[in-house]
Amino acid sequence: MDRLFLRIPMPFRRGVIAAAMFVMLAVAFWVIPIIAAYAADPTGADTLKENPNAAVNMAWTLITGFLVWFMQLGFAFLGAGLIRAKNNVNYWTKSFMDFCISSLAFWAFGFAMMFGGSKLFPGLDQGNGFIGFSGFFLSGASYDVSTIMMWFFQMVFAATACTIVAGAVAERMKITAYLAYAFIIGAIIYPIYGKWIWGGGWLSTLTIGGVTGARDFAGSGVVHMVGGLAALIGAAMVGPRIGRFNADGTPNNIKGHNLPFVVIGTFILFFGWFGFNPGSTLAATDLRISVIAVNTFLAGVTGAIVALYWHFSRTGKMDITMACNGCLAGLVAITAPCAFVAPWAAVLIGAIAVPFLLATSYFVERVLKVDDAVGAVPVHFGGGLWGLLAVGIFADGTYLDVKGLITGETGQLLLQLVDIAALIAWVAPTAFLTFWAIKKTMGLRASREEELQGLDVPEHGMESYPVEQPVPVPVSAASPVTKAYPRGAEAAKAG
Repeated sequence: MDRLFLRIPMPFRRGVIAAAMFVMLAVAFWVIPIIAAYAADPTGADTLKENPNAAVNMAWTLITGFLVWFMQLGFAFLGAGLIRAKNNVNYWTKSFMDFCISSLAFWAFGFAMMFGGSKLFPGLDQGNGFIGFSGFFLSGASYDVSTIMMWFFQMVFAATACTIVAGAVAERMKITAYLAYAFIIGAIIYPIYGKWIWGGGWLSTLTIGGVTGARDFAGSGVVHMVGGLAALIGAAMVGPRIGRFNADGTPNNIKGHNLPFVVIGTFILFFGWFGFNPGSTLAATDLRISVIAVNTFLAGVTGAIVALYWHFSRTGKMDITMACNGCLAGLVAITAPCAFVAPWAAVLIGAIAVPFLLATSYFVERVLKVDDAVGAVPVHFGGGLWGLLAVGIFADGTYLDVKGLITGETGQLLLQLVDIAALIAWVAPTAFLTFWAIKKTMGLRASREEELQGLDVPEHGMESYPVEQPVPVPVSAASPVTKAYPRGAEAAKAG
C-alpha cells in the first residue's frame, strides 16, 4: 500500500491532504450549524446571575490558559536551540503548526471524547467511563460560556502534549508526516486517556483499598507522560539521525546551534507553568492556588540546582543545559501532586525528579538506542512517571482528602500504579499504529540527501539565517561609478 501511495505524483498527494482539511472545515461551517438545535447560555447572563463568582473564576481560568498557550513559544525556543541551524525553519514550522492542527482536532472531536458524559458543564451529557459522545464542534448545548471556557483551557493542554513530540523526532521527520500525527493525537490519543482521568472516566472512579480515583491534578500523566511516550514511539520508528550512533551502538553528541534559545525557552516554560498548575483549580476563589504556585516554583528550582551540581560533581563544569533539563523535570514531576503536597515535599519531588531524568535518558539512549534530539522523553516521560508516583507517596490529606504513604494510606499509590499501566497500555499501541499508518502511506522520514542538507530548504524553501548575496552591478566606463572612480573601470576591464 505504501509503494502504491508513493507512486502517486507529489502534487496530487498534497492535494489529497488539503482536500481532507477542507472537508473537515466544510462540515464545521455548514453541517454543524444545522444540527445545533439549541445553546445553554452563550452570553453568560444566566451563568453570572446564578453564580456571582463566575466572572472572576472565568477570568482566572482564561488568563492561566493564555499562560499555558504562551508555553508554545518556550517549547519552540528550547527545541530550536538544541538542534542544528539547518533545521530551524522546519522546527519552528512544526512548533507553530502542530498547535494549530491539534487544537482544531480537539475542537472538532477530542473535547467531546474527553468530557462527554462528565456533565461538568452544559452540553457534556453523553458518554461512558471510556469515551464521551457529546460536545462535538462546541455545538448545541455546548455553545455555552462555561463549556467554551473549559474547552479553551483544556485545548492548550492538548496542544502541549502534542508539541512534546516535535523535539524528539527533530531533524529527520517529514513535516507532512508530523502534522498528520498532530491531528491524530489531538483528536483521539490524548483525549481518550484524558477522559479516564479528568472526564469522569473509569480511572477517576476506580476504588482500591477504600480509596477512590487516581489523581493527576494538572497533568504529569495526562499531558507529559502521554506526550513523552508518543515521542519515544515516534523517535524509535523514524530512526536515529545520520551520525547519531556509531556502528558499535555508542552515541555521538550532535550539538545544538543556539544556547541562549535554550535558556530563553526554559524561562518562558517556567513562567507558563504558573498557568499550568494553579490554573487547574479553574477558580481564583480556590485559595489553594498560593500553595500550588509555591510548590511549582520550589520543585522547578530544586530540579535545576540538583542537576547542575550533579553534573559539576562529575565533570567540574557548570552546564546550563543540565540545569534547564533538571528544572523542567522538576516542573513536570510536581504537576500531578502540586495541589496535594506541602512545600517541603515539593522540594523532595523536584530533587528526586533528576535521578528519574538521568535514568530515563540512559535507558532511551544506551539501551533502546533511540535518538531523542532534545531529551524530551526523559523530561516528560521520566518526570511525569515520578510525578504520578509522588501523589501516592507525599499527599498529606489537606486538599480534597487525598492521602499518600506519609499518612499511612497505601490505596492511593496502588491507584497511581494502575493509572501508569493504563496510560502505557493505551498510548504505546495507539501511537505505534499512528506512526505506522503514516509511514505506510505518506512516509515518515525525509530522504538521506534532504537530511544531510537540512530540512529547511528542501521542505520550506528558506533558511533561518540566510547569507546575504551581493547584488551584481554591471560596470561600464559610462556608469556613475566609473566616472567617480575611473580606476574601477580599468580594474573591471582587467578582470
